[in-house]
Amino acid sequence: MSARPRNLAGVITFEQVSKRYPDGTLAVDGLSLEIPDGATTVLVGPSGCGKTTSLRMINRMIDPSHGRILIDGKDITSEPAPLLRRGIGYVIQNAGLFPNRTVLGNIATVPLLVGMSKRAARARASELLERVGLAPELGKRYPAQLSGGQQQRVGVARALAADPPILLMDEPFSAVDPVVRTELQDELLRLQHELGKTVVFVTHDIDEAVKLGDRLAIMAVGGRLAQFGTPAEVLEAPADDFVAAFVGRDRGYRALSFASADALPVHPEPTVKLGEPLRGNGWLLVVDDTDAPRGWVNADEHPAGQPVRQQDLRLGGTLLAPGGSVRTALDAALSSPSGRGVAVDAAGKVRGTLRPGDVFGAAERAATSGSTEAYYDEKQLTATEHAELTAAEQGADRLSKDGR
Repeated sequence: MSARPRNLAGVITFEQVSKRYPDGTLAVDGLSLEIPDGATTVLVGPSGCGKTTSLRMINRMIDPSHGRILIDGKDITSEPAPLLRRGIGYVIQNAGLFPNRTVLGNIATVPLLVGMSKRAARARASELLERVGLAPELGKRYPAQLSGGQQQRVGVARALAADPPILLMDEPFSAVDPVVRTELQDELLRLQHELGKTVVFVTHDIDEAVKLGDRLAIMAVGGRLAQFGTPAEVLEAPADDFVAAFVGRDRGYRALSFASADALPVHPEPTVKLGEPLRGNGWLLVVDDTDAPRGWVNADEHPAGQPVRQQDLRLGGTLLAPGGSVRTALDAALSSPSGRGVAVDAAGKVRGTLRPGDVFGAAERAATSGSTEAYYDEKQLTATEHAELTAAEQGADRLSKDGR
């Protein structure tokens, strides 16, 4: 497995940082924390815990009342705030785009500020437009002509335009629908794998934190740091009752996201092509012309010899791709009407199915092993492995959309 690129700068250190507002409100209380470079650290906690305040103190949108913040050992107050911010990317909810500028104009904002020529800035903007997964023709549009998900992608591109070593993201995906949110999370994982920025990400969603974070900083109300560690460490051993309650009683299920399903046996599964006559009995897996799964049909309730139509299908749900987790395998089995989870290859073609007993056994072994050293880390994927996961996710999306 190849290592992600690492920037030579970007370690962020909080030294006993507090923020108290004039009305007496203590937003952050004695925060001491070292955020490693080249990784994603997620500040997560309930409303009023100081996570956004902590993030905004990094780029001096807010100044601390006590303590200091350093980037690579240098106090952030040692240079003017505007100059500091030009070296830090910043993404907020609803993208915060300039409505009177085109998409390319928005992305080119910071490169122009730091002295790049108009030609070079527009070339950089066009490059980033493609990198965040948007079509080149969208560059001439204005923000109001984009969907919410497209606007957020533009916001990410703008934050990356000057190639800053640090990227701050303040609940950037909270205002979009669940499907788009998942797509944006996957896009961030892909970008981070390619670029290796120091990312500080704020969210109140523990599932989002577990998915995206290399490190989690669990913040409690009153601005107290309750726990700092890897997602697996936090899920396995919450530091106190607050952390245990915040990560949820189903934290054991979440921890299965880090257990590899590669050793699970995949059994041969008979299939029938969509549109062809049905033969057989019980639940049969229906595939399209590319052998990608489309859903299930109960042969016992279908007229023998009649072709299988789209409206006859019962949708499956989650698909397991190579490199997937035990949590994905378990969900694949539980979301299938046949009780058999579908496994696919990198191209999205059916490999076979998973038996619930095998998955439950793997879950039990993961729960009783007492270690997460061998757990699967989604953020360390090679490009090929990421493509395999994406193929599975797109297959699941297609199953859901085709059945509407």
